Amino acid sequence: MKYFFILLTFSVCSQLALAQSAEDSVKMVINQMFEGMKNADAALVKSTFSDSVIFQSIANAKDGTVKVVSEDPVAFLDFIGKQARGAADERIVFETVKIDGDLAIAWTPYTFYYNGKFSHCGVDSFQLVRVNGRWKIQYIIDTRRRQGCE
Repeated sequence: MKYFFILLTFSVCSQLALAQSAEDSVKMVINQMFEGMKNADAALVKSTFSDSVIFQSIANAKDGTVKVVSEDPVAFLDFIGKQARGAADERIVFETVKIDGDLAIAWTPYTFYYNGKFSHCGVDSFQLVRVNGRWKIQYIIDTRRRQGCE
């Protein structure tokens, strides 16, 4: 009976370590993307994306309707590559990371600063896929607002 509990404890600890390692690797890819943004390194940002990455934002129109706006990842990379180092500074907090096999999600509240000045805040929702053993960002959707950004 004593060996059963030792084996059970070892098994649970091993699973927790694997989950933590996978979570850390998901966070690493997302952090690399933001490091690339801050350093105006479009190649680093691109390396974090899958070949078919999708960008969308939730926007509120002037008439109060909510719209989902698709953005061009190539145009985003072009924008990043033309910035001065430090110009695009998005600061995130990992609130939730969930993993099931080769699928991961991350929910990251953020505050965005442009050229050192507050621009907006919101939440980024990431979907990642593990391709050939490496996490890649497949889908990003975000909210954007200027109020309620404490």
